[in-house]
Formats: sequence, structure tokens, C-alpha cells
Amino acid sequence: MQDYRRLLVWQRSHCLALLVYETTREFPQDERFGLCSQLRRAAASIPANIAEGSGRGSRDDFARFLRICGGSVHELEYQAMLARDLNYLAGERFEQLGARCAEIRRMLTGLLKKLVAGN
Repeated sequence: MQDYRRLLVWQRSHCLALLVYETTREFPQDERFGLCSQLRRAAASIPANIAEGSGRGSRDDFARFLRICGGSVHELEYQAMLARDLNYLAGERFEQLGARCAEIRRMLTGLLKKLVAGN
């Protein structure tokens, strides 16, 4: 497998994780171990699973980790929605996170199809 840092989907998901960390700094202190922690964990798990999966050495393993990433993207989207509805997240930032999640989900799907096809 190639160096995960060269994968555009890893680069974009790493930037998303950084954005989530930056965004959650503004959350109420009482959410530090609640929603803030969950958002950060979900966001960080996407590039982390891409990195781990790419290092497993087999296409099947990498594909499994990419599927896990897809679940984390959905989890992150829901948690961002919850944060918005609790007025912790401005509508503009919510839209920005949603657009990045959608982009990463498309990229994961494309990479997964490519892996499964054996290319």
C-alpha cells in the first residue's frame, strides 16, 4: 500500500479533524467530556483509520478500514447536527462541516470501489 499521507482523502480528513478541534474550543465547558469529546473522536478516527488501514498490507483490510471511516463520517455529521441544534455550532460552520463530510464520503466511496475492483 502507498503512504497514507499521499492520499487526498487522508489529507482532507486530517484538515477536517483540525477544523473540528478548532470549532469545539468554543463549546461550553460542561461539554468538554461530552459532545466536544465525541465530535473530536469521530473526526480524528477518519484519518487515523485511513492510516491504519493503509498499513495493513492487504486490500481487504484497507477496504474494511475505509468502511469504518464511512461510519465515522456519518457519526460526525449527526453530532454536528446535534451541536447546531443545541446552539453550540453556528449554521455557517455546520454547513462547512457538512460539505467537508460529504466530500470525504464521496472520496472514501471512490477509493473503496477502486480497491474492490482491484485497480
